[in-house]
Amino acid sequence: MKNLMDPNMYMGASNSQNDHLADLKEFGSNLGALYMGGSNSEKDRLADLNEFGSNPGALNAKIYIPEDLPADAPLVVVLHGSDQTAAEYDKGAGWSEIADLYGVALLFPEQQRVNNFTLGFNWFEPDDGHRGAGEPLSIMHMVEQVVSDHGIDRQRIFITGLSAGGAMTSVMLATYPEIFAGGAIIAGLPYGSADTLPEAMLRMKGLGSTTAQQLETRLRNASAHEGPWPTLSVWHGSGDRTVDASNAKAIIGQWRALHDLEQRPSSTHSVDGYPRRVWSDAEGRELIEEYSITGMGHGTPLKTQGKNSYGSIGDYMLEVNISSTHYIADFWGLSTT
Repeated sequence: MKNLMDPNMYMGASNSQNDHLADLKEFGSNLGALYMGGSNSEKDRLADLNEFGSNPGALNAKIYIPEDLPADAPLVVVLHGSDQTAAEYDKGAGWSEIADLYGVALLFPEQQRVNNFTLGFNWFEPDDGHRGAGEPLSIMHMVEQVVSDHGIDRQRIFITGLSAGGAMTSVMLATYPEIFAGGAIIAGLPYGSADTLPEAMLRMKGLGSTTAQQLETRLRNASAHEGPWPTLSVWHGSGDRTVDASNAKAIIGQWRALHDLEQRPSSTHSVDGYPRRVWSDAEGRELIEEYSITGMGHGTPLKTQGKNSYGSIGDYMLEVNISSTHYIADFWGLSTT
């Protein structure tokens, strides 16, 4: 079992143990701002998935399976943020409401504090950023178990996450692109942008970023897959001071290259008062979408009242009169199942 509580896991350029511990304290404080507050109170609707093959990432697993789940149902993998449980993120984002409405199975991989003191997925750790190892392999074994147990349609497996969960969504889409039909990254970071915690802190702020070509190369090299590629929905607040919005641009640039799409979007329009950009293929199929939530800070965009409303307000679960959960589900075609 990993133990990322060890300060030696987070060493920077300091030369003394005291300097190292000071660095760790500073990084941990900043990382807590990046990830979730997790103060939502909720009735836990999720059940444990106790057995799912080997677990090199030492993660827990939760599931939500609606009553009378139809045969060949879709599966959505939902990744929480740090200092937050799977149940708290479900309550905030409202994914189990979507599952009940459309007949969708849900899988919630869940971090343990013994692995990361902030309860965040370790997307910036080399051992957790590659195919066939660490947390990605644990998540894939969970996926395989749910697919087997519930007769999931393998052509309709999707993944989404916020912040740390968004960054791990980038990892999963990069390392197992043949598994996922689509992904949604909320306030996340591009794959391959950091290999250490200090690098991750810089990338969060939009500093010291790798070049677009380097990010494209790292994404292409993350697996032997040659396409087709998952569709992608990217959400970011224009006022996000925790994960700079330049990360959304970098994510889109990575995936445009793999989809062989032009830099200029195919269309730009407004949805619920916010700009949406779309990149489509030659047949008009929407492959990448981006929502820039004007003025919003760091968190998941919510609409909690009225038509097409889901979830509830909490730390980094932000009422901005647009439901990212609703529109992500629609982008993936879940509302037509």
